[in-house]
Amino acid sequence: MKQLSDSIVTNLQAQMRAPDLSGTRYRAVHQLGRGGMGSVWLAHDEVLNRRVALKVLDLTAPANDLGARLLREARILAGLEHPGIVPVHDAGTLADGRAFYCMKYVEGQTLARHIVGKSLPEKLRLMERIAEPVGFAHARGFIHRDLKPENVMIGAFGEVLVMDWGLSIAAAAGRKSAEDEMSAAVPSTQDSARVTGQGGVLGTPGYMSPEQARGSTNEIDHRTDIFSLGAILTFMLTTTSEVPPPLRAICEKAMAADPNARYQSAGEMANEIARYLGGRPVLAYREGLSERIGRIYSRHRTAIVLVASYLLMRVLFISWARR
Repeated sequence: MKQLSDSIVTNLQAQMRAPDLSGTRYRAVHQLGRGGMGSVWLAHDEVLNRRVALKVLDLTAPANDLGARLLREARILAGLEHPGIVPVHDAGTLADGRAFYCMKYVEGQTLARHIVGKSLPEKLRLMERIAEPVGFAHARGFIHRDLKPENVMIGAFGEVLVMDWGLSIAAAAGRKSAEDEMSAAVPSTQDSARVTGQGGVLGTPGYMSPEQARGSTNEIDHRTDIFSLGAILTFMLTTTSEVPPPLRAICEKAMAADPNARYQSAGEMANEIARYLGGRPVLAYREGLSERIGRIYSRHRTAIVLVASYLLMRVLFISWARR
């Protein structure tokens, strides 16, 4: 019996996983990625003649629990209409029984790839834009719970999109929802970064808050996402040769173990970054006298040089006139 090559086996497995799109307006092109409960496919919308992304539940997944979670994610995204959140176009059940939803296909790079070679100000402006949709979701009563560089996409025209709202919960019902999900969560070899620890702790190690890591569902609120934003900023600064102390202070405040010691909103953290970029004092950092003088000089360098030049010219003119 002839043994099948690895490439043939891989192709057969992909074909078996391919969703049955018969009876829909979509045609599968190829798989874009996989997660713990399903896969994302590039598809062609035959009606509107455009490319879209389909998030489809695995055929072998327990349809009742995960199917409901997938459609809940679609409803959350549909209610969060913001330029920084990928829009949902459609949702439903395929002929093979799998739940799915259709969203905008984003062409671009993940944050981790996009920041390579970027300057410090460029990275900080990106961070400000990441905080915008997160703050918008918080204002609408939703918590993301899985913010990380892989879940931030930079589009072909520079648009910043916060992706993957599969672990998000409504803040109003956050404690009960989190308890229900954590009790039902089962660690997966395909998504071990998101579902880890005893008791089904949900999140990504290195980016989830201490309250997430210890499974304290009664402590999870929008400040959980603030911790993750601080971790993302820390990641973005790792390639910076020397991180200025005010920026380190912003990261430390955002990632404080006590939620009450963190920034209390995404906007508050973004304002701190704006202060640094604008040469103003960062509230989380107590600067010394020499640092304050240096900051003021950097912010008003042109004006200071012009005034100093004028005064020097006046002194020279007066000295010359007295001779």
